[in-house]
Amino acid sequence: MDVLIKPMETEEEIRGKARVHWQAWHEAYTGLIRQDFLDQWTLEACTRRAFRWTDGTLVAKDGDRVVGFICTGDRGQEAPGVGEVFALYVLAEYYGSGLGQRLMQAGLEALGDYPEICLWVLKGNARAIRFYEKCGFRFDGSETVSPAHGSAELRMVLERRP
Repeated sequence: MDVLIKPMETEEEIRGKARVHWQAWHEAYTGLIRQDFLDQWTLEACTRRAFRWTDGTLVAKDGDRVVGFICTGDRGQEAPGVGEVFALYVLAEYYGSGLGQRLMQAGLEALGDYPEICLWVLKGNARAIRFYEKCGFRFDGSETVSPAHGSAELRMVLERRP
């Protein structure tokens, strides 16, 4: 597979990220979150979000086509000194290709020396949970309910040893 992982830089890449975000939500979350919320998760909404949130994003490009992305950054005042994987999505046609692993590795490298990295995963999302566990993340017992879609999310943490 000749997929390039790089910082998101161009308007075309931002629009590609939006398309992946929209498509991946429908591929991965049907049956896991309310259908009425998914119906409102439009390409236009994802495009607006993509243009607002450009920092800390790496895209995976197969030729000129964005086929995945990862967004990382600092937790800020909520958890000082903790990095976070805010989003990692790959189109379903790339499941099992190793692209998710490559994106995660690139995202962890972008997070530098954070001793702790966290992420939130939908409760019941067995595929994602298995993937994050393979990457070394473990549940820390934290759970929340998304105010946006009403589904439970579980926190996973990766502790890095110096």
